[in-house]
Amino acid sequence: MHRDSERHKLFSRRAAMLGGGKALLLSTLAARMYYLQVVESDRYKTLADENRINLRLLAPPRGRIVDRFGRAMADNQQNYRAVVIPEQAGDLSITLDLLSKIIPMGDKDWRRILREAKRKRAFVPITVRENLSWGDVARIEVNTPDLPGVLIDVGQSRNYIYGSEAAHIMGYVAAVSEKEISGDPLLELPGFRIGKAGIEKVYDMQLRGAGGSSQVEVNALGRVIRELARQEGQPGNEVRLTINLDLQRFVAKLLNDESASVVVMDVHSGDVLAMVSSPSFDPNMFNKGLNQAQWDTLINNEKSPLTNKAISGQYSPGSTFKMAVAMAALEKGSITPETKIHCSGSTKLGNAEFHCWKRGGHGAVNMEEAIEQSCDVYFYETARRAGIDRISAMGERLGMGKSLELGLPSEKYGLMPTRKWKMGALNEPWQMGETMIAGIGQGYVLTTPLQLAVMTARIANGGFKVFPRIVVDEDGSDSEIELESIGIAPEYLQIVKNGMNRVVNGEKGTARKARIPNAGMEMAGKTGTVQVRRITKSERETGVLKNNELPWKERDHALFVGFGPVENPRFAVSVVVEHGGSGSAAAAPLARDILLEVQKLALSTPVPALREANSKDIGKDGGEDVA
Repeated sequence: MHRDSERHKLFSRRAAMLGGGKALLLSTLAARMYYLQVVESDRYKTLADENRINLRLLAPPRGRIVDRFGRAMADNQQNYRAVVIPEQAGDLSITLDLLSKIIPMGDKDWRRILREAKRKRAFVPITVRENLSWGDVARIEVNTPDLPGVLIDVGQSRNYIYGSEAAHIMGYVAAVSEKEISGDPLLELPGFRIGKAGIEKVYDMQLRGAGGSSQVEVNALGRVIRELARQEGQPGNEVRLTINLDLQRFVAKLLNDESASVVVMDVHSGDVLAMVSSPSFDPNMFNKGLNQAQWDTLINNEKSPLTNKAISGQYSPGSTFKMAVAMAALEKGSITPETKIHCSGSTKLGNAEFHCWKRGGHGAVNMEEAIEQSCDVYFYETARRAGIDRISAMGERLGMGKSLELGLPSEKYGLMPTRKWKMGALNEPWQMGETMIAGIGQGYVLTTPLQLAVMTARIANGGFKVFPRIVVDEDGSDSEIELESIGIAPEYLQIVKNGMNRVVNGEKGTARKARIPNAGMEMAGKTGTVQVRRITKSERETGVLKNNELPWKERDHALFVGFGPVENPRFAVSVVVEHGGSGSAAAAPLARDILLEVQKLALSTPVPALREANSKDIGKDGGEDVA
């Protein structure tokens, strides 16, 4: 009995201890559950929502690029793309094989899709092809029962409405490369495009806009169940150009893929009304993605379609530079407008002989006659008297040899050579023969078509420092600008303008065949023909080969600068035709058609004055004494 009693007491103590332990565990569990469900409820509710709700960034519509009248030049259009969801496709290879019979798919596409299918989760859509035509979309939709997992998705794609006609101004957008990822989450969105050239590149941030967001409900695997909320992104800002779209298209068609460039400017405001580099390219190709064959065609073209020749092409200006030489000599007083210099067809400096383009010579000519007939001998002597430093200084005052800050990538400066420049660059002293060659715009002298247009505008507007611009002020307003004088006496400018008038409208003018017959629309200008090869003494003796007898690359460049109308100048133009031969035959007729067209357009649809120029009168003493 005693033993049974002790055993009972031991059992009771053990039961009590076990019961106490259980009670302690249950109270601990209850306390923990209270803490989690009551004290920490808000925190865990948030965490649960974050697992259930996924925030996704939405690409904003890219801002439009429009001309001066507000007409769209770059816009967005619907982009139909075919996507495939691997988990719904079953055997992905079979589905892709069926799809390839409806839309073209290369080996590269196959490899990319299969690679992405292995890397991504099975329910994530994979882009098969973008920029599908409506016919492609219709064929895919009709065959949907036989294409499991294939869907049509709709997005936006950049569209350059006029293609190659304004490509060098617009530039293009393309996919973001790894080195361009800067932390902006927009850049990591599939298919997002950024500006890579032209206006698209310079104004990329303004055109991008701000991203939107989408709240979607997902399951534990991350599969989208439904969209809960959506906030569209803020579209990019619109960029307004000074370009007149009608004129831009007219010039592009006129050049007809010739290797050439044209710039048309308002001589008072500096607005660039047209800027064409030819041949061109279709910027839509870069947006859609170039294949290797297309890229090779572009970069191997000897006429350089990817180069904006209007701002990046550097050329000897030839005889179009003679106005700068004339004014430099007039300012120095080394020559007067009435001074006559005899041209026999050539002149000598030591043992070197310098030839005029006219073999028999022009006889005795004064300044206006020399400009009219483009007498080289006259300007050899005029340059010798003026000196290279004065000539280069005049060129810079007219807008050459330095950046004009147009705001487009790859603008070149050209070169106005001086004695100091040559010693620093080549460690050689300047030679008088080099000054004489510079007098006809060759040798070391280099300019761009844009600079030639600015030079012409500054002469035409009475000697005011107008600068070119291609984008209207970002705030959309354009206040009056005050133009500064370049310090050339009005009578000197008038002599040069008279000579340019005679070039086109005079009896002996080198461009008289290109004159504008319309009363009140006459143009003035200057031709230029630039050698790109050296003519040997033996060739001169046997007869210089004509341009059409030479390979294209060895033919002379053809240039022309002009303004109109003569009596009240408003528009300036520069034309450069690479290896075009004679400036009077190849470039002047183009300038005539362009200046006539821009004046007609201004009458039929007045060019809006996006900004007014306010200039001060130039007095006779405004001439600057340049050392």
